[in-house]
Amino acid sequence: MLNDRLVSYSGVQPSGNLTIGNYLGAIRNFSLYSEKYKTFYCVVDEHAITVRQNPAELRRRTYETLALYMACGLDPEKNTLYVQSHVHEHAELAWILNCFTMFGELSRMTQFKDKSAKHSDNINAGLFTYPTLMAADILLYQTDVVPVGIDQKQHVELCRDIAERFNQIHPNTFTVPEPIISQSGKKIMSLADPTKKMSKSDENANAVVYILDDKDTIIRKFKRAVTDSDTCVRFAEGKDGINNLMTIYSCFTDKSFEEIEREFEGRGYGDFKMAVGEVCADALAPVQAEFARRLSDKGELEAQMKRGAEEASYYARRTLGKVQKKLGFVKI
Repeated sequence: MLNDRLVSYSGVQPSGNLTIGNYLGAIRNFSLYSEKYKTFYCVVDEHAITVRQNPAELRRRTYETLALYMACGLDPEKNTLYVQSHVHEHAELAWILNCFTMFGELSRMTQFKDKSAKHSDNINAGLFTYPTLMAADILLYQTDVVPVGIDQKQHVELCRDIAERFNQIHPNTFTVPEPIISQSGKKIMSLADPTKKMSKSDENANAVVYILDDKDTIIRKFKRAVTDSDTCVRFAEGKDGINNLMTIYSCFTDKSFEEIEREFEGRGYGDFKMAVGEVCADALAPVQAEFARRLSDKGELEAQMKRGAEEASYYARRTLGKVQKKLGFVKI
């Protein structure tokens, strides 16, 4: 807790175009937290380099991710928006926390197993220990709550374990955070394979709808979405494709599955896919317009990076200094 306000922390990698899964599961809800919490929103560029990056693209996407944060409703006056590598305390605390993280804990992380399979030619130490860097991100700001997608819940649980272990040895050092899982858009699935999560790194462009896709592209992708041999729009076991489309439609319209079933009673999958594409494109249009406006002023984005880093550093220094003192590091 900072200044009598609970703290919320979130981070997004600038490692690829963000999807509607990122938007519905996390980013769209970010602005809701600024009224209740002291909020930190970070572009986690240090996490991105666990896989090889094109430097020019990483630089460009860092600007784009910050612009997208603001386009999705994050007011820089109400939220601390910054870039991870601009606050060196993240990396420093991560090394310290590595010494309080067990090898077995990291080896059980599901995402490490998944990414190791995808990048078998580059299974580096950073890929293995990045949950500890994520813990440092969170614990630096004495975070109370962490809004995450369900796939990241395991990492927040590890963060809690690390914080509790450190606190047992050095009492009252870290706030132990709680994950907040969005109740809508928990997990948006691939349009090409609805048994798998929609991923911005998917090689099949038709499997993924990006926040910045134009309307024609969005509608075309939904028209091609995998469904089943049935023609009835209803949520049921074994109808993964339709279930996913209904989830997306529900997130954008706030309609229940029962309301959606009544709305499309007697109508086929073609009508439903078109409707999903339309509501998705219409919802994203104002975000895309604001994104273009923000991105056109690179100077203002850099000024925001500086302001955000200065504010984040103020809080990060306090926590890191406290940790270093408890460990017995000599200060000069």
